Amino acid sequence: MPVIKDAVCSLCGSLCDDITVTVEDNKITKIENACILGHSKFVGMLEHDRIETPMIRKDGELVPVSYEEAIEAAAKILVNSKRTLSYGWCSTSCEAVSKAIQLAEETGSVIDSTANVCHGPTALAAQEKGAPSASLGEIKNRADVIIFWGCNPVHAHPRHMVRYSSFSKGLFTEKGRKGRKMIVIDVRKTDTAKLADNYIEIEQGSDLLLVTALRSIVNGHEDVVPETVAGVPKAKVVELAETLKNAKFVCIFFGMGVTQSRSKYKNGDAMSSLISDLNQHTKAVMIGMRGHYNVTGFGQVATWETGFPMAIDFSRGYPYYNPGETGANDLLVREEPDAAIIAAADAGAHFPQKAVRHLAKIPVIQIDPYPNPTTEIADVVIPAAIVGIEAEGTAYRMDAISLRMKKLIESKFKTDEEIVKDLITKVRELKRGAENVGNPD
Repeated sequence: MPVIKDAVCSLCGSLCDDITVTVEDNKITKIENACILGHSKFVGMLEHDRIETPMIRKDGELVPVSYEEAIEAAAKILVNSKRTLSYGWCSTSCEAVSKAIQLAEETGSVIDSTANVCHGPTALAAQEKGAPSASLGEIKNRADVIIFWGCNPVHAHPRHMVRYSSFSKGLFTEKGRKGRKMIVIDVRKTDTAKLADNYIEIEQGSDLLLVTALRSIVNGHEDVVPETVAGVPKAKVVELAETLKNAKFVCIFFGMGVTQSRSKYKNGDAMSSLISDLNQHTKAVMIGMRGHYNVTGFGQVATWETGFPMAIDFSRGYPYYNPGETGANDLLVREEPDAAIIAAADAGAHFPQKAVRHLAKIPVIQIDPYPNPTTEIADVVIPAAIVGIEAEGTAYRMDAISLRMKKLIESKFKTDEEIVKDLITKVRELKRGAENVGNPD
């Protein structure tokens, strides 16, 4: 009965790497250290409905076929397409992401990640003002003031506070929770807020106002701050600013409550400026609470291969990037794509109705371990192995630290990387065939 130690949980951006897994007869029988969500990933999700075989839609019904037939059908869609959208790629390995970018370049497609509808504004803010950050290990060992702004790790990242932040004990934080001040800023009193030393409830969409007021106070311009900011009394804002200035090490963890509320990337822009202001008085950093376990990895791989983190258009023969124009939803709402690949994501469940309606009109290729609403509109469905369980690969934690995920059990399914490699090969083969037909000499 093999026991695998230090396995990496491929669920959320925390990428907990201290999981112990017991395997018996190629089945996971015991999980140690995982949270309830991670446990469901390792055990429950393997028992969850899987896409058991590749499928092609014929006469309105999905019909089982071989991997080779599905790859060929998908490749034909890509070769015949003039404007393909490739979307998702954040719940798979960096190796698969690299191949997906290569496929997008080969086919002149637009490739975009799930970040575009969650932490995409964080990337834009980093491009404008930078992202003063640190590793989660630094936070564990040094931070004495921790802010959770527009996020709820109790539910979204259950072990985050125990392993890396509020409750963790580190080199210079031996007292753990007792030696830290935990502040939560949100529009409602979440379960995370109930654990805070100081909960500040703000008005919806007013994050930028509060950040700006904090910057004014930190920089000695308290007099320009009105009596109420973002629904918060001035005295409370001044108290918060003083707490941050007098801390030894501040970390602001921010979530989609910041990135997807009014002002979007300008919230991150201002927060980065606040961190810079605080660093005139103490040490301060900021880290986005990334959701999908490798959404950070997509941004890393895309940036080093193309120069851009998401929404990359290869139709010109080189990478072109313009969020708001080349994002997945922007394209679908304008009804530009005539084919789509949805991989390791579920656009059918999470995109706006207008975008999904257009997806339903065009050929869709799905690459995923599990059936979901996207399966219902897909024309070619290709099942994949689960990375971190049935396949190994690299992923980046929310703090941009790369970790190697282990293969724990054998699987009959191809990996995302293998599937995309096969697609690239078949696309090139079909292109060569078309060229030979056009030039018989």
